[in-house]
Amino acid sequence: MPGTFTSLHYHLVFSTKNRERCISREWMARLHEYLGGTVHGLGGIPEGIGGVADHVHLLVGLKATHCLSDFMRDLKRASSIWVHQEMGIRDFSWQEGYAAFSISATSREPVLKYIAQQEDHHRTRSFREELAQMLVKAGVRFEDRFLD
Repeated sequence: MPGTFTSLHYHLVFSTKNRERCISREWMARLHEYLGGTVHGLGGIPEGIGGVADHVHLLVGLKATHCLSDFMRDLKRASSIWVHQEMGIRDFSWQEGYAAFSISATSREPVLKYIAQQEDHHRTRSFREELAQMLVKAGVRFEDRFLD
């Protein structure tokens, strides 16, 4: 076969340090736009971005040459610096670690809908509950202590 063809879509989730509810509605949309621009700048395709005051969800398309851990490190670093400089919140940072789920092309639309409806989801459940449910559904083993 003369070419390489991939369909690599990831649902990424990460939270603010100590799950602090510090992402204000006043600048949340700008943060999401910045995250999308950064994904693009890192060679990925931002497909959907959403979240609430203490965490974000992204659906991104990545190339086979991307290293997910490097991509996440660069995305989180750049967006932290942006919050420091643009929002003037010097002590802002992201929690160490992240959740990443590979999804099929046919699952993209439901995941995009899920990401867009984050405020609705979090009226009835916490980020911790949401993440635990996502991990269980994906068959990821985890220890409760690492969800805090």
